Amino acid sequence: MGIVDEDVVRVREETDMVRLITQHTQLKKSGRQWMGLCPFHGEKSPSFSVNQEKGVYYCFGCQVSGDSIDFVREMESLDFAGAVEYLAGRAGITLRYTDRNEGKAHSRRKHLIEAIGKAVAFYHDLLLNDPDARSAREYLKSRGFDGEVARRFSIGWAPDDWSQLAGHLQLSDADLQATGLGGINRRGGQYDAFRARIMFPIFDERDNPVGFGGRKLPDGEDPKYKNTSDAAETYSKSRVLYGLNWAKTEASRSDEIVVCEGYTDVIGFHLAGLERAVATCGTAMTPDHARKLARFAPRVVLAFDADGAGQSAAERVYEWEEEFGLQFAVAELPVDADPGDLFRTDPEGLRRAVEQARPFLEFRIDRVLGRGDMDTAEGRAHAAEEAAALVGQHPNTLVRDQYLVGIADRCLLDVEHLRQRMFDRKASTGREGSGKTSRHGATAAAQARPQQVDRLTPETQALRLLAHRPDEIAGHLSDVLFDDPTSRAVYRSLSIHGGIHAAVSALNAEQDGGTPAALLGRLAVEDAGDDEAVGVLSRLLSLAAGRMAVELEAVSRRDGDLATYQPAISYLRTEMMELREPGRDIADLEPLLRWLIDYREGRSDA
Repeated sequence: MGIVDEDVVRVREETDMVRLITQHTQLKKSGRQWMGLCPFHGEKSPSFSVNQEKGVYYCFGCQVSGDSIDFVREMESLDFAGAVEYLAGRAGITLRYTDRNEGKAHSRRKHLIEAIGKAVAFYHDLLLNDPDARSAREYLKSRGFDGEVARRFSIGWAPDDWSQLAGHLQLSDADLQATGLGGINRRGGQYDAFRARIMFPIFDERDNPVGFGGRKLPDGEDPKYKNTSDAAETYSKSRVLYGLNWAKTEASRSDEIVVCEGYTDVIGFHLAGLERAVATCGTAMTPDHARKLARFAPRVVLAFDADGAGQSAAERVYEWEEEFGLQFAVAELPVDADPGDLFRTDPEGLRRAVEQARPFLEFRIDRVLGRGDMDTAEGRAHAAEEAAALVGQHPNTLVRDQYLVGIADRCLLDVEHLRQRMFDRKASTGREGSGKTSRHGATAAAQARPQQVDRLTPETQALRLLAHRPDEIAGHLSDVLFDDPTSRAVYRSLSIHGGIHAAVSALNAEQDGGTPAALLGRLAVEDAGDDEAVGVLSRLLSLAAGRMAVELEAVSRRDGDLATYQPAISYLRTEMMELREPGRDIADLEPLLRWLIDYREGRSDA
């Protein structure tokens, strides 16, 4: 099934190649050839040659070649039949199809599109000339859209009338409903689908009008936007992209397309000079949208709040990157601003946001870390854990690992611990990238959540010794040795209140003190007879020194200044090795403890 061969030949013969190509690049006559800059790749010297008589082209730079159908397929991202139909429409040629039903379907679609085109003209004329459309014109002007903008984007006005459009079009009941322009009431009369709304016509990538988006005036009746129904034969919101007909050329040239939220956003981008913006029509992005975007550009910039994409959308984005060869990025727009307004107040900022758009995952990670408390160990650990959960959603191991290294450096953590925490979360949720938090996941990482109260760690062992035999260890402990918030809370309470009962009472009186109180309650009834102060303190010091070394290494990478931090890092690594040697006295541990305390408080000269 397809287009009759003779009609394909006729389309080729009746297409003026020079006129077709000069819509995309300037050509100059050179002997019997026409020469110009290649529209398919960037160049400064003309290497693109067109033979008008034979109807073919060839680029001596990138070696692309073909006829008029090939040119349209490349420039307009159409399939063979679509390119032939596009050229036939320009030449006024009626095509025949090898399958009668296919020909009928094509004729019917053409009829419906012509009807929608008449509606576009009808609404547009009313906006420009009807006195009753004055409030619509004033609203558009208040948004910076004057008559020139209305003409450029064919904006219209649907009158506050039940059947004015239907009366103008004089379509059959079936055709009126098939176009999505109206319906039939209970009395059998026709009515318009849109009333008292500013009309944004929606075109497919071939410039065929297929539907409308209607926006109410500020004092109009809800909903704010009303789109052509999916029941219409020409329209499907899961596949159509508003503005693609205007954006496709620039998108193909720049290898980038911008996706925003609404009709006025698209117009704002175009007026700011970014003529590669499109919008989904009142729905979330779908696989069909992604597939269509991939035909025009490999890079997609999302120009709306990344949280609007949502966590569930993240997995779809990664799937689409893999399936369609796309790269998604996010443009960070000013808070509470939209492109439909920014094109007037800050067009340069709007362009800069797109130019500086960052990869989808990078943007989400930066947002999480940006709102985290990076001044405390707990805040950094919590932010790192949340960011690592986002990384865990990405399907590519190599990509995940690079982001984990960056997060660890920014949060001054050990990347191996962070990687293990990510794996623990994934295992506890039972699926990749869920982003949910395990309530009791054990981890070897620098932790953002309290340990389980039934786990015995060097920190809890030290607390057990402090509770039962404080004289042996109390003078050799410090906050710097306790990384876990729960353990640190117990240590502070015991240090302040001395006895177990007083410390438990104080913890119970504090907000969210249940877990620390439970931990101390457990430790109070455990046997501490085998706990040996030197061994416990040595393990605590080794862990604390390791954390500090990792933090300093991360800071040195961040600052690009290893020389400044190398002496301290070397000291800590050396001390960690010496702590493994047996026979040390508790007094031998005091210098490292004092060094850690001083360095944390900013008083060390090391």
